Amino acid sequence: MSGYGYRDGRADYHKSSGMPNLAFNVRDNVLFKRNEDNVAYEVTSTQLPPMTGGAFTDLRLGRGHIREPHWHPNAWELHVVVAGEADISVMCPDSPQLVNYRAKEGQVVFVPAGWWHWITPVSEKVHLHAFFNHGQPETVHGSDILRLTPPEVLKNAYNVNAALAGKAFAPIMESVRIGPPVSVPVQSEPGKPANPGQPYLNEKKKT
Repeated sequence: MSGYGYRDGRADYHKSSGMPNLAFNVRDNVLFKRNEDNVAYEVTSTQLPPMTGGAFTDLRLGRGHIREPHWHPNAWELHVVVAGEADISVMCPDSPQLVNYRAKEGQVVFVPAGWWHWITPVSEKVHLHAFFNHGQPETVHGSDILRLTPPEVLKNAYNVNAALAGKAFAPIMESVRIGPPVSVPVQSEPGKPANPGQPYLNEKKKT
């Protein structure tokens, strides 16, 4: 066994002289952001090169928003609820079966690699930590599938009306990440006015 505790036995990290950087402020790398209550920060092997076999996301969501349906082709994901309450929905591709987990503070939900899932806040605000077993986790977003798949393909595959499908998906003009899309008002609580969707304040940056 290697004497270097930060190495996982893979060849994608090369030993260098001196002590490697082992610390990083997660808030220095915004993955995506709608506003202060709906934001994700990320630490990968880009920010911490010795962390070859893992990555971390700090996610905050507010009621009326949603972490859109997506999957990670190359990594499993462990969700840890830090504060608040959320529904974490996971679809098993083997059954197939959709399962909804109501998770509160201190509870965890595991999502195997490649499984379709999304997160819906139940409380006014929810704070989650997500851990991945890959230094560079990949993500496929449902919004990209819907907006980039030609309506004619949906018609041929599922016998749906191509014109109606195109109209239904028209508000999806970019990767959503945190829904609803910017062009759609955020649903509010009964008796309160709806707020328009807010554009992303920052896109993912590498440091």
